[in-house]
Amino acid sequence: MEVGVVGKPNVGKSTLFNALTLLDVPVAPYPFTTLKPNRGVAAVRVLCPHAERGGPCTPGNAKCVDGVRWVPVSLIDVPGLVPGAHEGKGLGHEFLDELRGASGFLQIVDGAGATAPDGVPATPGSFDPAEEVAWLDEELVAWVTEILSRDFVRLSKSIELVGGPVEELLQSRLTGLSITPGHIAAALRETPVDRAHPARWTDAERRELARALLRTSKPRWVAWNKADRTTPEKVAELSERIAPIGSTPTSAEAELTLRKAQRADLVRYVPGAGSFELVDADRLNAGQRRALDEIRTILKTWGSTGVQAAFERLVFDGLHQIVVYPVEDEQKWTDSKGRLLPDAFLVPVGTPARAFAYRIHTDLGENFLKAVDARTHRALAAEHPLESGAVVRIVTRR
Repeated sequence: MEVGVVGKPNVGKSTLFNALTLLDVPVAPYPFTTLKPNRGVAAVRVLCPHAERGGPCTPGNAKCVDGVRWVPVSLIDVPGLVPGAHEGKGLGHEFLDELRGASGFLQIVDGAGATAPDGVPATPGSFDPAEEVAWLDEELVAWVTEILSRDFVRLSKSIELVGGPVEELLQSRLTGLSITPGHIAAALRETPVDRAHPARWTDAERRELARALLRTSKPRWVAWNKADRTTPEKVAELSERIAPIGSTPTSAEAELTLRKAQRADLVRYVPGAGSFELVDADRLNAGQRRALDEIRTILKTWGSTGVQAAFERLVFDGLHQIVVYPVEDEQKWTDSKGRLLPDAFLVPVGTPARAFAYRIHTDLGENFLKAVDARTHRALAAEHPLESGAVVRIVTRR
């Protein structure tokens, strides 16, 4: 699973990306600092079940700190998109195509309204942040519509002649966009089109289908960044205006500062927390003290920097992911080397046991016999949906 960090230039995308991944990609207060996509790995938090077996766990692919499991998620920071991106403006075609494999989008918006559409800094309040959300929606819809519409009438007539399903046509047009047959079926249910005669679909109908495809396959969460330059009342009003798209106020700059200070052993800070502690105040210079005092004010006002929260809301609420732990010994919850709960996987809600086996390794899926719930020791059939936090053993044919 990959999450795309998107938005117009100079709204704090790369700062937020750096905060989540601690990679030092270029950041500057002018447009198009990022000229090519940056990739990294962030993580979401869940309570680790190792306490149920006395712990501690010995995680391999997901760090565990003080009973909290940090499960990795791939991130891609795409260069700033500008109005007309779907027409190629600002290298928009190239930048949009980098988002083909993304499962969902975290849109970064200047919540203070102090950034012009082309990324040039402006006076706070000069622009409407909610309009930025609507603008990106239309850019993404136009992008998918253009992909969907390429040679669509000719291919549609061919499908109609042989009586083939329209789902097959759509799947062929959307190859590479990480849009599944399930997403297509859900979008068709939402869109009143004549499935038997796709060649008759109007441009408007294809556009509405593209909108439904984006809604079902690539959910979006908005981060009202630079929240320290606006007010909770203003953010609440913005959030209400863009509903049902979810949103979170953030201060990416504050989060990045805290994570770097924590890495330098200047503060004790857990990402997503509402406070931090100084390790040794005497090591701080005047500028560092002033910056940390300002961050304390931000945390007091907003409860946290919001960065970790926004990311997790997209993953858990938008993408509907859960964490499942595979083991080889359902009694001890260990692998073949005796390590307690070594692995943790993010999978969509409702993932069947066999599909999870395939996620671990192709051989496990192909030779799947059953799964065993390590808590209840109950056998789970191939199509049994796994629950959040499940600890399971996959049993295969020898």
